[in-house]
Amino acid sequence: MASFPAQPSYPSNIQLPRTLQRPPYAEVPRQNVLAVAPELGDVAIEYVRRGLRVQANQMLAGISALSPSHLPQSMPRSQLHHATSLTIPLRPTQHAISCPTHMLALSKPSSNDTSVILVPTHAVVLASQCASLPRLPPTHAPAHPGATATVTLPVLSLSVPSPSAFAPLHAFLYTHSMTNLLSALLPAVPSTFLSTLTSHQALRGTLASGPALHSLSVHLMSSAPGLGALTGVAQRIAAVWRNAVALGVHDPELWDCVDLAWEVVLGAMNLGAGAH
Repeated sequence: MASFPAQPSYPSNIQLPRTLQRPPYAEVPRQNVLAVAPELGDVAIEYVRRGLRVQANQMLAGISALSPSHLPQSMPRSQLHHATSLTIPLRPTQHAISCPTHMLALSKPSSNDTSVILVPTHAVVLASQCASLPRLPPTHAPAHPGATATVTLPVLSLSVPSPSAFAPLHAFLYTHSMTNLLSALLPAVPSTFLSTLTSHQALRGTLASGPALHSLSVHLMSSAPGLGALTGVAQRIAAVWRNAVALGVHDPELWDCVDLAWEVVLGAMNLGAGAH
């Protein structure tokens, strides 16, 4: 099981940090990728990542094909020693899918929680983008099941600072959608703004624009009125940040999205404080 240091949450009576520090760059261990995808032995890591982006829809369709009635959202921690794998029926689909390879069992480090959060995933997506992830065991599940009616996923315990905030980061590792990530970090982001994020350069342009940041902060303040609501938004952003740091994700688009969301929520809190 991977173990990462816990980070404190930010209650409303404690001043938030001005910036969320990015971790020092570290490349993902090549042997971690080869452990789950030995067929990629001669492929550069960057090309592996590019290829995965092309396959993202098939992989997400594979996750969606898991039968919801047989896909628990959580599991008692006491069952982890007995449930080494989960066999889940697949729903019929008209499109090509790539089945997930593992089931993550997420928990906080040094936690007394009695349950873990279960997240189906594709090991190569994590192994190729998370430099601090421990080496994952291979799976023998068919990637393209064809007539197979079920898929068996090994259960892997993984400790992250905030399991409840894992979903936005996990989704980004598949889609690399800046608009989806910002929508998950900030409530009610204006669609007119999201439509302008056609490139990473456009995102960085917003980060460098005081008026644009101010406009987004004003909108957030009206969408999440009150210090308590804004503090909740800030805690959500910080939780996603802690998970990304702990897993060693080094993606400039991810970090710029986190920076933008942080600037906007701090601006909204300052505006709210000034209004009172």
